[in-house]
Amino acid sequence: MSPDLPPVTPSVTAELVEALSPRLRKRLDAGVAKLAARPAVQDGDTVRIAVDDDTDLEMHAPGGVVTGTDAIRCGCLLAPDCLHRAAAACAAPVADRAPAADAVTESAPSDQDAPGEAEAAADTATAEQRTAAQALYAAAAIVLDAGTDGAGAVLQAELLRAAHTARLAGLPRASAAAVSVVTAVRAARSADPAYRLADLVGAHRDVLGIAHRLPHATGADLARLRGAARQPYRPDGSLRLYGLFSEPVLTATGYAGAVTWTADTEGRLQTVSDVAPGGPGRATGAADRAVRIGDTALTHRELSRAGLAVSGATISPTGRLGAGAGVRAVRASGVTWHDEPLARLWAVPVAQQVARALDGGHDLLFLDVTLTGTARGTTGDCLLADCDGLTLRLTTAHDNPALPYRDNLRLLAAARGSRLRIIARLAPGPLPRALLLATQHPGDPTARTDLGLDRLQHADLPARTTPPLPAVTPVDEAPLHLLRRRVHQAVSGGRRVLAFPGSGAADSARLRRLGLATAGDLLDDLHDAAADRSRDAFGRLLPADTDRFARAWLAAAVYTDEVERSLCAAAWTATGQTAPAFR
Repeated sequence: MSPDLPPVTPSVTAELVEALSPRLRKRLDAGVAKLAARPAVQDGDTVRIAVDDDTDLEMHAPGGVVTGTDAIRCGCLLAPDCLHRAAAACAAPVADRAPAADAVTESAPSDQDAPGEAEAAADTATAEQRTAAQALYAAAAIVLDAGTDGAGAVLQAELLRAAHTARLAGLPRASAAAVSVVTAVRAARSADPAYRLADLVGAHRDVLGIAHRLPHATGADLARLRGAARQPYRPDGSLRLYGLFSEPVLTATGYAGAVTWTADTEGRLQTVSDVAPGGPGRATGAADRAVRIGDTALTHRELSRAGLAVSGATISPTGRLGAGAGVRAVRASGVTWHDEPLARLWAVPVAQQVARALDGGHDLLFLDVTLTGTARGTTGDCLLADCDGLTLRLTTAHDNPALPYRDNLRLLAAARGSRLRIIARLAPGPLPRALLLATQHPGDPTARTDLGLDRLQHADLPARTTPPLPAVTPVDEAPLHLLRRRVHQAVSGGRRVLAFPGSGAADSARLRRLGLATAGDLLDDLHDAAADRSRDAFGRLLPADTDRFARAWLAAAVYTDEVERSLCAAAWTATGQTAPAFR
């Protein structure tokens, strides 16, 4: 996947790949790799790629997104039926409409902003939605069966076609999940440093889970599975807002910007966002752009430390502020994190904050911690902190080197012993872990630092030295990793890596011996489904049952996720308690 190319909508990629002959489809992956390595030059809304010395390919992207097949033009002799157009679409990021919708300024609330009455009252999915969900499930199951190495451009295009069909059928949540799978698969195949296997596992679990449940869902559960293509904005009168912090946004689908978090006098959180197609430069530069509310000239960086008085405010169910023509806003004074009304966010018990995040509320944690040192984990170095007797692991919120998260975390490690007020995002897991977003300035209790936008200096650290603190006592974990590892291996390597007979027998026996009988049964079922290959009368292998394997994998993934959520909730409430030992 080349970040230099404009995002392409799923329907365009699917249509171009489908138009290829079988002979060209076999060469598509090689063509994608070759084209992704060629230089691309942007000229306004057009990106030109030098296919070779005599041939250029153009991608016309008005608004930053390629929305039609005729917007990709090639100068070779075989055009428009050439391989280059499809390869360019497959090499480009997938256009995800969700982040773009976040950045669109909203007009005054209207009936078009809310779901239709007929859709809201529907108790069951329509025939079109059931058909789209089944097609999406089948396409995602084939990608899972092949793994990242086997899921080439053709299989990706089939999943994108199913995603486009799902969106047309009124299933935006399922469509977005499928696009996330394709984006993560492309990142894995291109050795993108930002690729995370856990993200791909989560995307697979979402798309298969939604497609599996939707045909049988009713009422409110069906509405959640369908999702919403556009957030409805409703009037909220006048608001007095106080800036909390700003964070950069940088997605794998080619969108970037900034989001500023604020709180009103009642402690409710609202966000102001500026997200559009772009890269790391836009993510860091958006903080100095004026916020899109009223006529205020405040930038995101300034709003994070100041305040706003808003009249005629509109707000979405997720707390996003609208910026319609009727909204008026003027600059107001801000307060420190230690003053009301912001201080009440830190007064909520930690366990209650974690429970809120796990139950679907916002996932921000407002904590008072003492920095104690560093530790090396499976995902890299982390900053250790004591939070009311609980050992907390703080990690970077984004690994892109253009963002200062990692450098700031490394500097904070030198401030061992400092007592700081922080804002972090919960990272569910068997140990207390969070992504550090903002912190009280180490040298000035009244100031704050947005770790994704501001850069700390050595001069900002306190001059005092602190004695070494006691080492962190290792905590034994439940052996759920025995099942989680197989779930991840299936996504990475496909069904074949689990197809060896008896390869999971010892792990299943250990899980049962330690009281995780359900996990042992799921692991056995996953291996059995992977190894299930029947033969015809001539001894030839029949096609694998991708549906059975996908169902077995989905059951194991959902079980693992739910158990990890329970362990996460227990870990954050285990202050001063001894963790159970597992062998």
